[in-house]
Amino acid sequence: MINLKKIAAITCIAGVLTTNLNAQEPAKDSPKEAIKENAAIPKEEKSVTHHSVVIGGKTINYTATAGALILRNNIDEPIAFFGYTAYTKDGEDANKRPITFSYNGGPGSSSMWLHMGVMGPKRVVVNDPTDNAPAPYKVEDNQYSILDNSDVVMIDPIGTGISRAIGKSKNEEYWSVNGDLKSVGDFVKQYLIDNDRLNSPKFLLGESYGTMRSAAVGKYLQNAGIALNGIILVSSVLDLRTLTFQDGDDLSYIINLPAYAATAWYHNKIANKPASLVEFLKEARAFAEGPYNIALMKGSKLTKAEKETLAGQLAHFTGLSADYLLKANLRVKQGQFCQELLRDEHLTTGRLDSRYKGINSDLLSESAAYDPQSAALSPIYISAFMNYYYGELKVSKGLTYRVSASSLPGFKWDWKHNTSGFGDAATPNTAIDLAEAMTKNPNLKVLVLNGYYDLATPFYGTEYTFEHMGLEEKIQANVKMKYYEAGHMMYVHPASAAAYKKDVTDFIKENAGLK
Repeated sequence: MINLKKIAAITCIAGVLTTNLNAQEPAKDSPKEAIKENAAIPKEEKSVTHHSVVIGGKTINYTATAGALILRNNIDEPIAFFGYTAYTKDGEDANKRPITFSYNGGPGSSSMWLHMGVMGPKRVVVNDPTDNAPAPYKVEDNQYSILDNSDVVMIDPIGTGISRAIGKSKNEEYWSVNGDLKSVGDFVKQYLIDNDRLNSPKFLLGESYGTMRSAAVGKYLQNAGIALNGIILVSSVLDLRTLTFQDGDDLSYIINLPAYAATAWYHNKIANKPASLVEFLKEARAFAEGPYNIALMKGSKLTKAEKETLAGQLAHFTGLSADYLLKANLRVKQGQFCQELLRDEHLTTGRLDSRYKGINSDLLSESAAYDPQSAALSPIYISAFMNYYYGELKVSKGLTYRVSASSLPGFKWDWKHNTSGFGDAATPNTAIDLAEAMTKNPNLKVLVLNGYYDLATPFYGTEYTFEHMGLEEKIQANVKMKYYEAGHMMYVHPASAAAYKKDVTDFIKENAGLK
């Protein structure tokens, strides 16, 4: 999940250790110090267990390998204790069997959400989109897992899960767009080599910031000689500028409008509400890129009469009052919208999934104080996953699984990559990386999954990004968009989870030569 509060740059200072080779002076490292340094480098950790799961009425026998491999640099120095959980179907030909590497975003999030929500063989059961009862929580066979058609490797980036820097490396080296993409790309390469999977059909599936990662990792692997079959982007953001509401830049307001409209439609805040959400959103898109875009481009040249007319039109699509919109100068940020839409009901709407509602305990507040979807689901996912990870997968309880890297000292994210803007306001754009990977590998296919009620990574921003990647027409045909009447984690909604399963399975089969 994207956390915009963590947009900050850090400076990495590399120290150089020099060794005095004068034989007349004592060695810098005593034998005891050398032993201590070697002891600090852990061994590879593996818990291998065997299971079966029923998916679509068929029993799948599989092997689960949970633990960490020792990631090495190009001169074979150990640099990271890299955590993962791999699910491989028994009795399959590895040369033909697809393999999908999957992770969440954050940045700084573990893969627990996708793992227990839709990708793994077990799924936590939640009431969507309402409140959930306290423990015990229910975990069941995951009918929406793709394990019947692809092996799955859940990756926990450095600082998350049980992953951490080792040897001479420091965690901070991986807490950046560039450090993260390289480490994840290197993990994929090393896993493929270690497990004899280089000839397997290969896919990446990332969610939220994980989509920004996937675009860059796709290019990184392509340049390293590993061509992917496909990339699956779940709740995508590749160009961070579309989310950040930067001063003087109206793009984010335009991008968010159709998602605001979907939310207002869902909560019955639209006068003469149309029966079809899809048709209503076609109107919202046309208004956003037409009258709304043109008006905001005028800036201070917009007359009072024009403002009042536009405020009335904007009220129709957002469910907010024209008076509020005029006070906001026709520009409403995401947090403001979540707080205002249901204020008169003493409620606030979700950011990750705007179908969710929570108690608004500060009716005078300008912006939402919390995310009702996160508040409703986080305790369930965390408790159920930890119980599964240490219980059923039998990972050592001496290894601490971190849901987020934000719990570690010094966690900050360095956003420098392909950036627009200046200084701390610079925003990365890995759509550039994806365009290069697709150009160099015309067989690379991309599946983009969007939730209509996702205010964290709005679907219209994804459409805008792909329409501005400068792809050749024949390459544009390699991109497929799918939509669900749910939010950021669309798979918590059973109907959307079933559609997700079909869309991802069809994509993998088609691009792995299995269809």
